[in-house]
Amino acid sequence: MEPPPGWYRDPSAPHLERWWDGTAWTDHWRAAPPEAIPGHTPPGGHGPADSARARAIAMTVAGAVLVTAVVTGAILLLDGAPDPTGPQARPAPTAPLSVEPPSTPTGDPDVVVDHLNGLTFPVLDGWEPADDALPENSVLRTGSTYDCPGQGVLCRHGWVFSQTVTENDETSPEALARADIGAAADAAYDRDELDRRPYGGIESHTEIAAGPVTVAGRAGYYVRWRVRTALGPGGYVQSLAFPSSTGTRAPVLVRYVVDAGADAPPLGDLDRITEGIRPLGAPAPD
Repeated sequence: MEPPPGWYRDPSAPHLERWWDGTAWTDHWRAAPPEAIPGHTPPGGHGPADSARARAIAMTVAGAVLVTAVVTGAILLLDGAPDPTGPQARPAPTAPLSVEPPSTPTGDPDVVVDHLNGLTFPVLDGWEPADDALPENSVLRTGSTYDCPGQGVLCRHGWVFSQTVTENDETSPEALARADIGAAADAAYDRDELDRRPYGGIESHTEIAAGPVTVAGRAGYYVRWRVRTALGPGGYVQSLAFPSSTGTRAPVLVRYVVDAGADAPPLGDLDRITEGIRPLGAPAPD
């Protein structure tokens, strides 16, 4: 009597939900909606009916574990304790919500794990994991900081962000990438989260590349802009969209930001990072 496949709140990471395929956890996470409750949340929203369903599932799981415990106890009383190393020994059923994700999913220093989308990203020379989770959805950043040309804040020469597309039903990678590139440019070079203008604002942009690309074995699409700012050399922004290869296969949107200055990483790093994106657990190429 395993719980049905679905998204469940991860008890060790309250801000995430993890996909249960009906028999085991998968390596796929997503951000938990603020109003989500522990337990299964079916697509289409949250409300009293969803709460009742979650409670019913929780009661079903608890009942299944209780029944198993009673039956096992009866067997032990009638037949004696079984040999724990023998073929008859079986693990007790475990409710999905009691399972925790591994604390170190990979020990490979050359990749960073994106649990939310079930992906790994390569860590190239000059880059490092963005492991402090700020800004939101960041997975990679360049290692050094510098004084932004405007408003006295610190900047980095490169960022990579990864997020799951959940706000609409669009699935076309090209449509998603083209719809996102303007917002990606604004977030990178126009105004930051505190409404400051580290680069004095965007003055112009030019599309310099776009087209289909294979990412983690899936057909995706990317759009790349050259952005010119009022202060400083500006930079390059890229939006990349592709279907996830795990869980619900929801679209994944990856944003890239690389400065145009002499101290910035090479523009080719964008392509090398894209080529190195893999499903979590997939081996690296020889």
